[in-house]
Amino acid sequence: MTMYVPISGHCDPRFDAVKAAFKGNFAERGDVGAALCLIVDGNPVVDLHGGWRDNARTQKWTADTLVNLWSTTKGVGAICFALLADRGLLSYDDPVARHWPEFSAEGKEGVTIGMLLSHQSGLSGFASPASVVDLFAGAEAAARLAAQAPFWKPGSGSGYHAISIGILATELFRRIDGRSLKAFVRDELAGKLALDISIGLASEDEARRAEIIAPPEMSSADIGQLTPAQIAALANPPLDPRLPNEPAWCAADLVSANGHSNAAALARLYARFTNRLVNPATLAAATQPRIEGVDLVLGMPAQWAAGFLVNSDGIYGPNKAAFGHSGWGGSFAFADPHAKLAMSYTMNRMGTMLRDDPRDVALINAAYACI
Repeated sequence: MTMYVPISGHCDPRFDAVKAAFKGNFAERGDVGAALCLIVDGNPVVDLHGGWRDNARTQKWTADTLVNLWSTTKGVGAICFALLADRGLLSYDDPVARHWPEFSAEGKEGVTIGMLLSHQSGLSGFASPASVVDLFAGAEAAARLAAQAPFWKPGSGSGYHAISIGILATELFRRIDGRSLKAFVRDELAGKLALDISIGLASEDEARRAEIIAPPEMSSADIGQLTPAQIAALANPPLDPRLPNEPAWCAADLVSANGHSNAAALARLYARFTNRLVNPATLAAATQPRIEGVDLVLGMPAQWAAGFLVNSDGIYGPNKAAFGHSGWGGSFAFADPHAKLAMSYTMNRMGTMLRDDPRDVALINAAYACI
């Protein structure tokens, strides 16, 4: 017998296939709670949510439910850096050390902001043993990474800075803007733009948080750990995917992994970003490919812009102009300027595939079939 799954929201009849795919994620592909938003040419044509916030299936997923985004947060951070670039506070060609002199240690004086954001700095994680507490250590953790020798020659390749980019980025951002990325998102995205997005989660929003659901044996170390750079990025420390259910995780400032939002807010952010939130020249600089090849941490081909994953291999549909970021377990948010669309999917039941999660594939294929 099929379990009833509550689905709410709206869908333009032209996009009924997208709604069908969303329902199929619950009926056939294991979703517990999720949200989906698709904006085309500035109009929200799909804005759906359904299922439950908790594994016990006692609390319905509502329009304002928030969930941890994992690495989908990185795209939010990339947009924040683009806003500073648009205001003339930084150039992607600036050496990081111009704003953060200590970063130049151990031969990193030539690392630019664009290189750092595209995972080329060689600081994919801590070289010495680290605990989860170290990830929350803010400026102390950033200083530790800045003093470290890179795992590879900066600029010679990319190696996904899975968690460390959040530590590095917020320290660099603070030295440029005066605010941490957490504070900037609160002031500028949630405040001025009225988008339901935060780094970490305020205590008053706890009642809206969806529980992260994952197999007990699942760990970030499962993604791969053969080389020192991979071990640093994914297994030092290994992360339990259920960490977002812990208060310490929700309190942290970690723009690489602990953003909280929903699909509607993320799709609106990407739609605004590609439509006059920044100047066209800034948009082009933020999204242009800066490195491509087999990523030294992920072990698969990747093309990185300044904080965004560029759609070089069809993960975000058929158009190479698309860019965005996906998160561990299945969430994603991206924009496709060619098709004039922005799309996001957020969920609480984590999948185990590094890419091509069947839920993502079904939703994105259905969206492009409708346009």
